[in-house]
Parts: sequence; structure tokens; C-alpha cells
Amino acid sequence: MTTPENPVSQPIDHLARRGAPDAAALLIGERVVTYAELDAGVGLLAAWLREQAGGPGERVASWSAKTRLACLMPLAAARAGLIHVPINPLLKGPQAQHILADSGAKLLLANAARAESLGDGRPAGCALHDLNIAEEAVDSGGKTLPPSKADPDDLAAILYTSGSTGRPKGVMLSHANLWLGAESVATYLKLMPVDRVLGVLPLSFDYGQNQLLSSWYAGAAVAPLDYLTARDVVKAVARHDITTLAGVPPLWVQLVEADWPADTAALLKRLTNSGGALTPSLIEAMRRTFPAADIYPMYGLTEAFRSTWLDPKFVADHPTSMGRAIPHAEILVCRGDGTITADEEPGELVHCGPLVAKGYWRDAARTAERFRPAPPASLYGGTAVWSGDRVRRDANGLLYFVGRDDAMIKTAGNRVSPTEIEEAAVASGLVYEAVAFGVPDARLGAAIILIVRGTHGPADEEGLAAWLRRNLPNFMQPQVIEWRDALPRNPNGKLDRVAIAADWTRVMAA
Repeated sequence: MTTPENPVSQPIDHLARRGAPDAAALLIGERVVTYAELDAGVGLLAAWLREQAGGPGERVASWSAKTRLACLMPLAAARAGLIHVPINPLLKGPQAQHILADSGAKLLLANAARAESLGDGRPAGCALHDLNIAEEAVDSGGKTLPPSKADPDDLAAILYTSGSTGRPKGVMLSHANLWLGAESVATYLKLMPVDRVLGVLPLSFDYGQNQLLSSWYAGAAVAPLDYLTARDVVKAVARHDITTLAGVPPLWVQLVEADWPADTAALLKRLTNSGGALTPSLIEAMRRTFPAADIYPMYGLTEAFRSTWLDPKFVADHPTSMGRAIPHAEILVCRGDGTITADEEPGELVHCGPLVAKGYWRDAARTAERFRPAPPASLYGGTAVWSGDRVRRDANGLLYFVGRDDAMIKTAGNRVSPTEIEEAAVASGLVYEAVAFGVPDARLGAAIILIVRGTHGPADEEGLAAWLRRNLPNFMQPQVIEWRDALPRNPNGKLDRVAIAADWTRVMAA
């Protein structure tokens, strides 16, 4: 069990000064941004953002690929006393509209195509600026802001994550949450100033954003990459002499199947995984492909950033373990009454300590469900995140995932709300009812199945598929859409999701 600490955090924008001034901080294509240039850019962008968005506490959103601007935004918004709301570039207009409206963003930075996809759905109080205008502000040499003096408990970001029901909800993260998360990861990964981290994950994803923050905490360099194929990743590792790569299981499947020159594969010293469990066979394939790299399986949830990591020395003998608590986290396995389970007894994973987020933005009801008083056994006390995930602890203190208490679909490293898919299908006007669920898939982790009852039946299948492609991101697209004349219901008159999923599985197995 973790001993309570009083960790010291700083305003998150101070990360721009962690490295040597002339050391590389950011590798954008062929451009090298030093720490001195990073700090200067953060100050210039912060001054411009404050002029555009107004006073402290206002929300500013960015919807962008991994440009220099996107990488500066988490620090610049914080330096300006603003709250950053990154939007996943894979999302479509309807999801972005919801995030802008829910967060009350005063400003959105996006390119013309993304802005156009919002149509008339951009909230009236949200100003829009093209990304190029903000980039020009960074290069202007105009007004600048010095490092902030924010309180560690001040909000710095709202990251939107899917819930088991309804639309994405905003997780409120403080300066302390982000700073201590960066320190924790940099510590257990043993990142050094000589390291180069390839950032392939979305910066709107806590795991993806931490690729920047933990690298800068260590004084290392990070190379953001928007990739289309595994070959793009191979080339980037070689071009930037990458030592550290973070991924999710579907990406690792692609990478171990790619053609890796031996000298390129040997550059990698650390491989980290979250967003789904690695299978023993995939771990073995990673070992064969990257013989010089340590493998770090990890488990996390946006509400508490990261919870556990498995030391590479245990991976061979315990390949299915989630490991133990990361620095600054206390992880308890609890029964329904809050008491601690015995070894090997399944229970709910409860995360305590200073990495626990501040709750859900403007959503007291859902905050009360997930953020509750820590169990009596906690050494930290205060508020804990009751994850809804069931795990067990072995006699050595290693944790193992058992299952989820909710209906979330974990696909391609993303947590997907079945309700969001169902609502999009019904909004097409082509179906009366819809049920979405996940089934095991070797490449995706889970494939999305959508069962619908519609107005004209299968004749509308092409139209429904086209509608979903326009209104949902690629990772939310169903792999299979099936039409039914009727859907079973439970005694309360609600759709019987368990029966529907079980029936589909039975038919497929027949």
C-alpha cells in the first residue's frame, strides 16, 4: 500500500523551463524547437489567448492535428489563466458541437474544414479563429506573459471522455493533476534528457497529452506524429532516433506486423501500453520485434489519469497483470461496502490520492456517482475515484483485470459509449430503436455491433451507414449493422441489451 505523500506541484506551464535552454523540446517534422523557444512560444501564445478569450477561468478549445500550436496549447492556456479544452481531431461536427456547448468555450481554434463541419452548430458565444492566425501570434514577437503563479488546485484543462451512457463528459484536471501525472510517469519510466519520445496518440487523450508533459518534465524531446500507416511510425522512429513509444493494443498489432530494419527497432528502449490489455502472444511478438526495449503495461482512467504500471521485470512471468500503483497513487480493491477484499477476491478498483481529478464539468450528478469518499482503509482519504472496473489482487500485490461494471466498449484504444452510437443511429430517421455492443476482436480489442429496428429494414442499410460515417468518428463506426423486425424487452419494458447481445453471439457461433 502506498504511503501518503505531500508532493509539490508547480503551475503546468513551468514545464516549458524544465530542460536546458538549448536542448530540443519539440520535433515538428524537420524543425527542432528548443526549450528556450518553447518557453518563448508559450508566453506569446498565452498573451494572444488572453486577449481573445478574456479573463481567468474562461475555456479555450483547440481542434487540430499535432501541429506546433496544438503542442503549445496545454501550457499556453494555463499560463494565461485559461482552461484548455482539446477536441479529438477524429471527432465529427456533432461531437465537437456538444463539447463546445457543454464546456462553454469562449474560443475555438480550428482549420477551415473543421470549422465548416460545425455548420450552424457552433455556440453563439464561441469565437472562431483559424489555426494559422494563432500560429502567427507565436511568431509575432509581440506581447508575452511570464510564467504563471497559478494555485495547484486551479483548473488547467477539461478532457472529454465517453461515459457508459449519454454523450462525452468533461473531466476537470487541475495544475496539480497534470504536473504530478507528468512527474509520476517520467519517474517510473526513468525518462532522461537524452530520450526522444514519439507522440502518436491524440493530444486530447490523457495518455496522449502526457506524452508531451512527461517528456518535458524529464527535459527530453517529443516528436508528435499524425500517422496513416505503421510504416509512417517506422520512418519516424528512424528519422528522430526515438527511444520511447506509447501505444494502444491495436497499434501494437500493426507495428509488430510491419517491416522493421534491425537498427531502427534497436533504437527503441521503452514501449508503454494503455487503453486496453496486451495479450501474452502480443507481448511475445513485441519482444521479438523490439529486442532492446522494455515493455511497460499500464492501466488508467481519465478521472485519475493513470493508476497502475507493471515493472518490465515482471512482464515475462505475469504478462496479464496490471501491476501496482504508480507514484502518487493509492490503489485499493474494495467490496461493495468499502472494505478491502482478500487476496484473489474480485472487487472494485478504487483510486485515491492527488491524481484524482476534480470531477465532471458542470455535472454534479455524475460526479457524485464516480467521485466518492475514499474507503476507510485509505491512507490518503479525501475523494477517490470508484472506477467501476473489477480487479483482483494476488498474494504479491499484483493486480489483474476481471471485467467492467458498465457497458463501455473499449475499441482501438478508445472508450466508446454505446448510447452515443445508438442516438446517432436514431437521429438518422431511418431506425426506431438501436442497440450497440462490443464483441471480442483480435485487432481492435472489441468490434462494434449495431442491432436496429427500422422503418424500411435492410433497404435503408446503405443510408444508415452513410449517415453514421458523416456523424461519428471512424473508431465509433459499427463493424456490423443488423436489422430486426422486433427487439426483446425486459419486464420494465426496456430493451433487453443482454438478450440482444447474447442472441447475436449465439447466431454467429451456430
